[in-house]
Amino acid sequence: MASRLSWQSLRARPVLLSTVVFAGIGAYFGARSFRLPTGYAESPESPKVFGGFGFTTLRLQDVKVVNHNTKRLVFEFPDQNTASGLALTCKAAFADWIRYIVLKFILFQAALLTYSWPKGQWLPVLRPYTPISDLNQPGSVELMVKHYPNGKASSHLHSLRPGDTLTFAATLKGFPWTPNKYSQVYLIAGGAGITPIYQLIQGILNYPDDQTKINLVFGVNTEEDLLLRDELEQYKKRFPGRFNYIYTVSHPHEDGSSLRKGYVTEELLRDVMRGADKDTHVFVCGPPGMEDALVGSRKSVGVLSRLGFSKDQIYKF
Repeated sequence: MASRLSWQSLRARPVLLSTVVFAGIGAYFGARSFRLPTGYAESPESPKVFGGFGFTTLRLQDVKVVNHNTKRLVFEFPDQNTASGLALTCKAAFADWIRYIVLKFILFQAALLTYSWPKGQWLPVLRPYTPISDLNQPGSVELMVKHYPNGKASSHLHSLRPGDTLTFAATLKGFPWTPNKYSQVYLIAGGAGITPIYQLIQGILNYPDDQTKINLVFGVNTEEDLLLRDELEQYKKRFPGRFNYIYTVSHPHEDGSSLRKGYVTEELLRDVMRGADKDTHVFVCGPPGMEDALVGSRKSVGVLSRLGFSKDQIYKF
């Protein structure tokens, strides 16, 4: 049941999130082995680490410090040849006369629901994190975790050292992506909200038959907060005609910085978004205040609505 729930719905309903997962602890925690089964003689598919609802514990393999409050954590799979199970879901038709396999891949964006019990806490903590590693990559999964001063889950994850373990309670499906459904997409990220946006960028650009154009607007506090900057610039070099980005920094350290100064504003988006055509889509992920300003709330109309985008053209992670 929990694996079918969306990250979006659980994120908005933390009480439901806790109730759903805790209800399954007694039934699943002791029943599931943390090691993958070794026998798959009757199955044509290779084993998957995250195959459905159930608890999976992985060992931390490597930690990299990104900046003053962000780390990259790599968790290794028991079998280095094992896939994550978060990869593309394929619907294919085979034409013998040209030996051609097609043609429709649907990428379900996926987050992992982490389960941890920090020291001094009466109850365990559940938080979703979006992998930044390629979903098809075998052997490991990588998370990027920003530490918040009062964040129970992020504090615990930042305390982990190589050799420690982390338990994952479920996978949370996000937006179902169909290649070439839209001629172009606008991706708007703020701070650590770049992680699900980056997962979508990877899914589009790493699939050779998908020709969707991508325009990214990434707003941060300082230049050091431009997470995944090297990876984004590599994609720009590889796909100069399809992928473009604009960084905007609200508090640059140096006045002479070449980066745009300021926030993600209506003026900026009006310059970037050239019309709200029906075959375009907008994806937003960032701090709550930024999301409300862009998407709108019960009290106010959002910037994207004023730019001509309808509700069914906007997806908020």
